[in-house]
Amino acid sequence: MAGAKETPRQKLISLMYLVFITMLALNVSKEVLDGFGQMYEKISDANTRVDESNNSIFENIEINSKEKGGKWVGHLRTANQIKKESDEFYQRISEIMTQITEKQREKDPDLKEYAQMDKGEALDVIFFKEGSDQTAQEFLDMINEYKMHVIQVFGSQYPEYIEMVEARFFTGDENGNVQNRDGIDEPWFNGNFQGFPLVSSLAKFAMMQNDIRQTEHDVFATLMGKELKMSSSVNESNYITLLKTEKGAYYQGETFDGSIVLGRKGGAQNPNNVDLKIDGRVLSEKDYDLIAGGIKLKISAGSPGDHEIKGDLVFLNEGVESKIPVNQSFAVISKPNSAVISADKMNVVYRGVENPMTISIPGIPDNKVSASAPGLRKSKGSKYNMVPGKGREIKISASGTLPDGQRVSTTSKFRIKDIPAPQGTVRKQAGSVTIPKSSLEISSIGAVLEDFDFDITLKTVSFKFKVPGQPTISINGSRLDSRAKSALRRAKAGQSIQIFDIKVVNPKNPSYKFKKISPVICQLVN
Repeated sequence: MAGAKETPRQKLISLMYLVFITMLALNVSKEVLDGFGQMYEKISDANTRVDESNNSIFENIEINSKEKGGKWVGHLRTANQIKKESDEFYQRISEIMTQITEKQREKDPDLKEYAQMDKGEALDVIFFKEGSDQTAQEFLDMINEYKMHVIQVFGSQYPEYIEMVEARFFTGDENGNVQNRDGIDEPWFNGNFQGFPLVSSLAKFAMMQNDIRQTEHDVFATLMGKELKMSSSVNESNYITLLKTEKGAYYQGETFDGSIVLGRKGGAQNPNNVDLKIDGRVLSEKDYDLIAGGIKLKISAGSPGDHEIKGDLVFLNEGVESKIPVNQSFAVISKPNSAVISADKMNVVYRGVENPMTISIPGIPDNKVSASAPGLRKSKGSKYNMVPGKGREIKISASGTLPDGQRVSTTSKFRIKDIPAPQGTVRKQAGSVTIPKSSLEISSIGAVLEDFDFDITLKTVSFKFKVPGQPTISINGSRLDSRAKSALRRAKAGQSIQIFDIKVVNPKNPSYKFKKISPVICQLVN
């Protein structure tokens, strides 16, 4: 278990932040901040890729649990426990990152202006101001509880991973301290985050999220990998036959060029004999070529439908004959006469946003397919973006040419709908909100699109503020101005403050006019 001695990785992180301390004293340069911003981007991108890989492995564990049962049920239970803990920890860090970047996003919605992220007050307010000890301790407890739970659930089965998990989530010695450059003990949390620029804290949180996903990946991959070991001898118990095809389906009359190979990596030998039938017909030597680990077929694909290949591949090892059974099938489909056009997210397209679409024709390469419609733009391969204009319906035409020269074309209709009306929010809460005066005075006024399929960040342009018995105040921006704050201070506990006529824009499409936004009623509690 980790003690006062720092791991090499922790030493590297500590050194990185020592450099920051020095630079702060000299007014951190734009180049240094940009450098950490680029590191933050790369780690965030890596987290997305690892997350996708983890989901794929987890799905395989689920499938094995359903189809095979036995030990896979236990593997799935372990995977579910780790996934639940990992998702909760990852989400909590995301919430903190959103909270500390709220002010920066007002002027930099995409968080790209790293040179402006040289202050760390937002994080200090959450964790290091007077009275915030409990919040900081709760976060530290979450780190340690996650670490110990992974060790409890997974380390008990595979103890060789305990040291790695301890190193990734090291939070100081038994007293929660690390030594600074002067050899003085200080809390691990303070030494890593207090007083540092915003961009460095974002990079560190992203790195912590990466540790979570990497730990999750190690668990899932180990659960899968322990079941993939195979012996090296050629026999029926440790080999299977696989059908490898150049594409998923074949047109009627095409040459079927699939390959039947052994399911083992590397070093496979050629079969010594082939005893196979396709749909009951015995294959002759002209129907296949011997290749390493199997045969390559060269037969007619046949009529539409499923076709079975059964029999044995025979191998000789030191004079001993081994028969590997073959029981495979492939499908033949008729040539298509229409395109496949589908909206990736819904059966309608929305005005004011880019609607991702997939447009393809089976059997025709994407670069040979053309599609057209007002507002339709190709991005890559079969992926398109549709930005509809006026009207209530749009027609998309797609066409392409099959290898035999036959032209295929089709037209599909999509309904056009407006983006639904946003809901006004105070502190990201909609409808009726109970709130102290002091909190309302510093709260951000905004709007959200509830249950909308597109992720749109709305920027508040203006709103109106009404205290009972006082004139309505029109405000530009997303926060109360001096007039509104003055009116709020004269309000009494129990009164209902109205925030209405909220105006917002989509920074990516400022010209789009949203429907009327619902108001927010703030019930004062003091």
